[in-house]
Amino acid sequence: MLQFTADSDNEQRAAALSSGVYILICNEVCGEGVSRNCKIERGCQNGSLFFYFIRRGRNSARQYTLYMVFYGLLNSSIFVKFYVRRMAIDVNSKVCGSRETRIGSITGYSGTLRDIGEQIACSGCPGEKKRCFSQAAGCASGCALAQASEINDVAIVHHGPSGCAAIARVKPAFELLAGAIGRDRSHFAYTCTDMNEADTVFGATDKLKETILETYRRYRPKAIFIGASCVSGVIGEDLEGIVDDLKGEIDIPIAPIHCEGFKSQIWASGFDATYHALLKYIVKPPRKKTNKVNIIGFTAGMAWNTRADIIRMLDVLGLEPTFLLAASTVEEIEHLSEATASITTCSTLSSYLGIGLETAYGVPFVRSLQPHGIIGYEDLARQLAKVVDREYEMEAFLQKERAVYLPEIEKIKEQLAGKSAMVAMGPNLGANIARVLQEFDMKIEHLTAWHFDKQYDDGSRPKALQYLIDNSPNDFTYAVNHLQNFEFMNILNTVRPDIFVSRHPDSAIWSMKIGIPGYCVYDEYNVFGYKGTLRFGKTLLDLILNRSFTENLSKHVRLPYTNWWMKQQPDTFLIKD
Repeated sequence: MLQFTADSDNEQRAAALSSGVYILICNEVCGEGVSRNCKIERGCQNGSLFFYFIRRGRNSARQYTLYMVFYGLLNSSIFVKFYVRRMAIDVNSKVCGSRETRIGSITGYSGTLRDIGEQIACSGCPGEKKRCFSQAAGCASGCALAQASEINDVAIVHHGPSGCAAIARVKPAFELLAGAIGRDRSHFAYTCTDMNEADTVFGATDKLKETILETYRRYRPKAIFIGASCVSGVIGEDLEGIVDDLKGEIDIPIAPIHCEGFKSQIWASGFDATYHALLKYIVKPPRKKTNKVNIIGFTAGMAWNTRADIIRMLDVLGLEPTFLLAASTVEEIEHLSEATASITTCSTLSSYLGIGLETAYGVPFVRSLQPHGIIGYEDLARQLAKVVDREYEMEAFLQKERAVYLPEIEKIKEQLAGKSAMVAMGPNLGANIARVLQEFDMKIEHLTAWHFDKQYDDGSRPKALQYLIDNSPNDFTYAVNHLQNFEFMNILNTVRPDIFVSRHPDSAIWSMKIGIPGYCVYDEYNVFGYKGTLRFGKTLLDLILNRSFTENLSKHVRLPYTNWWMKQQPDTFLIKD
């Protein structure tokens, strides 16, 4: 990393070029408001040179990519053509946009793992197939506001009909979690404006203002999120205008979350909407650097006291965890920009926040495999150690852990070897869990992803999927099914694996109805590190060997699906090209 100014003379530029160091000539050339003092990082791809400019602004930073194509040198003169475009994440924009429009995510596909890998490698885009029939779908609004509800001292004001506020049911779960780790949640509230037919005609601005003020008066939260709905979005309620109107009456952050359900078919777009609101309205510019690590996940490491294992691993690096967002506080979120790094247990969930913090504030986002299984855990540990220059200490720690757990893991591996499995989860966790199953020498028969991200906002490909494509010992069928229960039931009935592994309780139950053991990996920390891998293997073995409950249940269940459907191809309702 070198720093040059726009005033560097031609002699300096020529010397730098001849020595293999390439520089920005001046901001007048690129013309996108890049400051006259820019940090410059050299990269290379396909023969073009990539430079990353971080503009320091009063409120936030913006990142640009500059494509430099050198046409030639003549008498020490430099002929350069510049192309500049803004990076995908702009924390100052009103909305973040859907995954479909931002990064080309899809919800329909049927093929094999290697097929989709080849399509990404060749064209960068898998061939999406639309459905002519859907049984169900997830809502981005539910995901967005469930994420925001994890924060202990905030209030959610859902601007929509009361039925849309059904996601408030998550409140008791997070109360239990906060209580388990000794955190106060008395200031949390989930309220709703209960929009009706008249509101859709005449608007509900006054009702929203009154609800926000009353919520603040009763609960005194540290921040208020306004959750949009399909109804408020369709009639064009000006949430930002309402925030401006209330600034003089409420002295806490008020953050609109633009999570209207009709804007995206992909529920993970809701994660991005909430994280965008955090980046824009809650996170503050850094005052200093700390030894904190942002751990972005669904839960707070409560499974089997995994928090203690995480803290023990970070102690080796002299780091402390900030668990996000479960049981976190507004104060913690305000200081995310001061962290040493960000890591994650699921990049589908966390990529927007991790890349956003890196883009705006320079917090390194560790792009490793997720810490599930031996390979994933060691990859994350080593990459995080590089950030703080403590690779030696981490290797010593890993070797001690290996000596304790690997002999027991090998015993389980011998018994699981050759067993077959089908996995159905979100795209990142599914690829990671499939890899862990292969670490036990199990055979993956099929992998279903609820949606598919071909890339993230920084243009990088999902590492978990790429690792699976490059290292899977066998090819297998791969589907993107958008939570269509009837499709994966058809596949399950055809494949008949020894075990079905899912992320959601409702889907795991269905496999048991046809006599196949089901395992719900509801808490992603269940498979964290060596200890979690051993525990995961033991649970798999117990479920596969003890099948009596599953077999008895299947004898007394009548499926809603006909024999005709079970004999069809699972992609029957995907529109053919």
